[in-house]
Amino acid sequence: MSGIRLIVGLGNPGTQYAATRHNVGAWFVDIFAEQENISLRLEKQFRGYVGEITVSSDRSASASDHAVRAATKCFLFKPTTYMNESGMAVVAITQFYKILPEEILLVHDELDFDVGVARLKQAGGHGGHNGLRNIIAHLSSSDFYRLRLGIGHPGSRDEVTNYVLGNPSRDDRVEIIKAIDESFRVMPDLFDGKIQQAFHTLHSD
Repeated sequence: MSGIRLIVGLGNPGTQYAATRHNVGAWFVDIFAEQENISLRLEKQFRGYVGEITVSSDRSASASDHAVRAATKCFLFKPTTYMNESGMAVVAITQFYKILPEEILLVHDELDFDVGVARLKQAGGHGGHNGLRNIIAHLSSSDFYRLRLGIGHPGSRDEVTNYVLGNPSRDDRVEIIKAIDESFRVMPDLFDGKIQQAFHTLHSD
């Protein structure tokens, strides 16, 4: 099974949105890049910020008892488009690097999960999420993986827009960051194509 080659953190551009609940996917990419000492550079052709992480996995060597390290690259990507236009950015980078939908991990906010919950999913619909809706339309596929970061629900559908575009409380932000940190534990398995192991590890908490 192929591993993840592209991690996309969804959000809206600009400082006015940077700390909002709708941008927790972008938080993931920023924190991951900082922890791995990766620079994100603006690539106008992709309409987003791009970074590269070299990942390696142990492979059994047929002629030796020693393991060899097989290095591959995974791209970190943070679109500069607005959320409901994310598909233009995602399709641009995937076409350029020939990345398949099932090699993509989209990180996004999830209203249906409590604050601090992180869950993986493959395929499915957009669930009313404008970023996912647009990406599915542009890729003509929903086979990508999603890392859904819980932000809670305001309790009323009429309040959703203001809620996701608002800043979480200090306590909620701490819980979201904790969920992001916990998610980093399964990244090696996702890079190595051990998808079910990643699901088991994250969901067994």
